[in-house]
Amino acid sequence: MTITTGNSESQTIERCRTGDRDAFRLLYDAHKDRVYSLALYTLNGDAATAEDVAQEVFVRVFQKIGQFRRDADLKTWLYRMTANACIDEFRRRKRCSNMSEIEQPAAICSEFNRVELSSAVTAALAELSAEQRAAVLLKYYEELSYDEIAVILDCSKGTIASRLNRSLRLLADKLAFLRQDDVERKTP
Repeated sequence: MTITTGNSESQTIERCRTGDRDAFRLLYDAHKDRVYSLALYTLNGDAATAEDVAQEVFVRVFQKIGQFRRDADLKTWLYRMTANACIDEFRRRKRCSNMSEIEQPAAICSEFNRVELSSAVTAALAELSAEQRAAVLLKYYEELSYDEIAVILDCSKGTIASRLNRSLRLLADKLAFLRQDDVERKTP
């Protein structure tokens, strides 16, 4: 049995509120991949930590389903919980370790292959703050609107626009060597 319509999702949420574990399993199965995926990208591909964060999110969902307000979409609520859990994870890392969470970009070769390009982009994303990274991933990976992102990150649309603007400038600066390398390859 799967959740297929808004109505059945609404019914599933109601069943979850009464403690129905089968209903919670349906909710989990319907949303686990997106929650994990968002955590994975936000946490720079750290699969083990993303799994822990996703599990933590669903524990919170189970505990707080009674607090879910119908004025928001369940997906938005889950994204918000996931973004907050990832931000909390970055804060824990900073408290527990003197090592920087920032990974250095892979060595630059004259010919970039797909893996090296991906590494460069991942490294550049890692240098953004957790809030900036969440905004970028929600906008460009999850393709959410500014309104949806503002709800998820609990801030104004203006703040989202500012974070995205600042983030894109930082990413452009960090990845400028890609354009330069491309120009050098095309110049005879």
